[in-house]
Amino acid sequence: MPNATATAPDPTIAAKGYVHPEVLVTTEWLAAHLTDPSLRVIESDEDVLLYDTGHIPGAQKVDWHQDLNDSVIRDYLSREQFQVLLRRLGIDDSTTVIFYGDKNNWWAAYAFWVFQLFGFTNARLLDGGRLKWEAEHRPLTTDVPTRAPTQYAAKAREDSRIRAFFADVRSHLGQKGKLVDVRSPQEFSGERTHMPEYPQEGTLRGGHIPSARSVPWARAANPDGTFRPASELRAIYETEQGLAPKDAIIAYCRIGERSSHTWFVLTYLLGYPNVRNYDGSWTEWGNAVRAPIEKGATA
Repeated sequence: MPNATATAPDPTIAAKGYVHPEVLVTTEWLAAHLTDPSLRVIESDEDVLLYDTGHIPGAQKVDWHQDLNDSVIRDYLSREQFQVLLRRLGIDDSTTVIFYGDKNNWWAAYAFWVFQLFGFTNARLLDGGRLKWEAEHRPLTTDVPTRAPTQYAAKAREDSRIRAFFADVRSHLGQKGKLVDVRSPQEFSGERTHMPEYPQEGTLRGGHIPSARSVPWARAANPDGTFRPASELRAIYETEQGLAPKDAIIAYCRIGERSSHTWFVLTYLLGYPNVRNYDGSWTEWGNAVRAPIEKGATA
C-alpha cells in the first residue's frame, strides 16, 4: 500500500470511510501543494491529445499507449524502460506521484496500476480527476515542465501479485473464484463486442466469462468524477453482487484499462487483499480457441 510520507489522509477523503484513504487526495489539497518539490503530478488520459490543450500546472504527461506499453509485444514496458521513464520524469523513491486524468480517472487508474507492477507504491489518485479540477475553475496551463533527471533504480516487474493471465483465469474458474466484468451491460450480454459509441476493436465473439458478475466500472464514481463513499461501494459490490473481502477476485474488461479502475476501488477503497486485473481481458478471451463464454444479461 502507498506510504504516508507526503500527507496524512485528507479529512474530506477520510470521511468517506475508505480502508486506505491515504491513496487519494482532494483538488483542494493538490492546489495547495503544487509547488512542493517532492511531488510529481502525472496526467494520463484516454484522449492522449487532451494534455496539450491545458493541464494542471506542473503536471507531466504519461501516454498510456506510448509510455506504458511495449511497442512490439502486447505487454507492458520492461523494467529497463520503466526506469528510463521515471528518470525522465524526475521521479525516484522519495517522490510522491499524484495521478489524474479524464473519464473519472479511468486511465489514471491504469497508469497507477502499471506503476504498482514495478512496486512503485508512493502514488495516489486525485479524487475527481480532471473533470473536478476543471469544474472548480482551477488553473490550467499549456506550459510543459522540465524536470531534472533522477538516478531511479526500478525494481523487477512483479506480475503475479496484482495481474492475472489467461491461464490464471482458467485456474480461477476451476476453483470457483469470483470474476467481475466491468464492461457495459451490452458488452457483457454479447449484444455488442465493443463499448457503446466506440468502434469495433477486434473481438470475434460477444459475451462474458462464465460466472462473471456484471458491474460496469463507472458505477463506482459520482457525477463529479469523485469516488462514491465506501458505504455505497459496499452496497454495489457486496450487498448487490455478494463479494466479500476474503474473496479472491479477478476483474476484466476489454484490455484491462476499465478493470484497473475497479481493481483500485476493491483493493484500496474497500481493502480487499486479493484482487488481480486480467489485462488480456475480453480481447484475449473472446478470441481464444475453446475458451468458454456465456451470453445474456445477469439475472
